[in-house]
Amino acid sequence: MYGAVTGRDKLQWIAKPLMMPLLAADVATDRAALDPVDRTVLLGALGAATVGDVLLIEPDNDRRLITGATSFAMMQTGYSVLWWRRGGRPRPEIALPRVVAWLGAAALMRAKAPTVAVPLTAYGATLGSAAVLASDPGLAPEAKNVAGLNIPGVDPRSRLGLGALLFTVSDGLIVLRRLFARGERSRRIVEGVILSTYAAAQYLLADPRAHAMADGCGVDAKVIVSERE
Repeated sequence: MYGAVTGRDKLQWIAKPLMMPLLAADVATDRAALDPVDRTVLLGALGAATVGDVLLIEPDNDRRLITGATSFAMMQTGYSVLWWRRGGRPRPEIALPRVVAWLGAAALMRAKAPTVAVPLTAYGATLGSAAVLASDPGLAPEAKNVAGLNIPGVDPRSRLGLGALLFTVSDGLIVLRRLFARGERSRRIVEGVILSTYAAAQYLLADPRAHAMADGCGVDAKVIVSERE
């Protein structure tokens, strides 16, 4: 973030690609009861995010933006697989506002940036799908759900919805920065906010405890799913 705000590109080139490998190292060494398949999917998602991070160091390059969005679509798909396996399911009351936001963003990009509208709209679909699953109350049965968002608590799974929301904010700011930020100073400030929300989102989403077979209270997620069914 410091490198982005101050315009120190070399610092950003060094620091940004290290964020996801650090989280991946935590996943690889954590003793949480991760299913081997889940661990592999999570590491794959973080690997795809690393590629996207490298590409989006230059977010004003449309080709890199599109290719980076493809990498992050793979990451969002990986997260969706994880949350589906943990019992997350789409619910109309949670999906509806996200569909409306997605359609609004798609219309804005089509009007202001038609060259990137189609691939970024497709990426937005994967982002929205993951966010809907992350906010399913079934993932964190003891958490309160307000306006389609699980309120973060002691259960790491209750923080997945917030992580997905922060990711959505970060990606939304990338689009707004490209379309409306004109001055160098404003672009750097927005980039700093983008990186801050992105880092916070990934920290919450990649927490191994949120994907473990059992939470801190010893409740097996698969038992919860079977009870719901």
